[in-house]
Amino acid sequence: MESSGGEAEVRPLLRQASSSLLAALSYGIASMAMVFINKAILMQYPYSMTLLTLQQVATASLIQFGRGSGYAKARGFSLDTAKKLLPLSLFYNANVSFALASLKGVNIPMYIALKRLTPLAVLVAGFFSGKGRPSTQVALSVILVAVGVIIAALGDFSFDLFGYTMALTSVFFQTMYLLLVEKSGAEDGLSSVELMFYNSFLSLPFLLVLITATGEIPHSLSLLFEKDNSVAFLVIFILSLVMGIVLNFTMFWCTIVNSALTTTIVGVLKGVGSTTLGFVTLGGVEVHALNVTGLVINTAGGVWYSYAKYQQKKARHRKAPSDTEARHK
Repeated sequence: MESSGGEAEVRPLLRQASSSLLAALSYGIASMAMVFINKAILMQYPYSMTLLTLQQVATASLIQFGRGSGYAKARGFSLDTAKKLLPLSLFYNANVSFALASLKGVNIPMYIALKRLTPLAVLVAGFFSGKGRPSTQVALSVILVAVGVIIAALGDFSFDLFGYTMALTSVFFQTMYLLLVEKSGAEDGLSSVELMFYNSFLSLPFLLVLITATGEIPHSLSLLFEKDNSVAFLVIFILSLVMGIVLNFTMFWCTIVNSALTTTIVGVLKGVGSTTLGFVTLGGVEVHALNVTGLVINTAGGVWYSYAKYQQKKARHRKAPSDTEARHK
């Protein structure tokens, strides 16, 4: 009987662990794929704001269709919830807009190295919001990541100041965005699908103003119609829209099931594979000793950071039962 009771207690924990792992893996794979797909589409279609707008239209339309036909479980639209999530939507669009803009001029390995600074930004934001100082291992690993970025940048012959600035600005907005997603999922009990819908719906007015103000709108549509006879372009374009939906869902899912910090750690780890592939696909990388050394240091710092956070999490789990036992004595 005791064994059955123990098994009953373990099963929910195993399900939770499986869900957490699946969410993290799904986000990692989708995130890695999205970098290459976006880079491929932007090499042929430079209108990044129009691309983002179409991705959001596709996401909102699909969720609305799914909700209407009963395939997607989501509560009806709430004006109060929309008001609460407006900052989240603005940060999300700023993050993706600056990230897409940076991909136009920055090669994939350097783009990933720069985006790997997100954990540093999350830690700094956490410190100022009262989460306390990071451990020595975490602090040193983050410093190693930053040093790697500087060394790699010195050896980057394709250095693009605008692209670098856009990537670093994207890091700031991604940090704020992830922290808000974690807070919204925990406090308001919103599902991944609901967060996706509100984010897409609230994004559209902002994006429509942006593509009109920047003058993208007649030219971006003209180019789209010009390329409608290119099967290869249409395949990549449709894949970009689909993967935009997949990436948003897995990012919300991972952040809600795990945490904002876990999402950034997954981003760091998937960057190892993306960096390697980036040297041999889509071009734009001139190999140099400084560039390679910096990227290796940056990647090592990212892996060390992930390991340090994993050790911290394990230590907290071990401490929790001990504290419970102490209280019962």
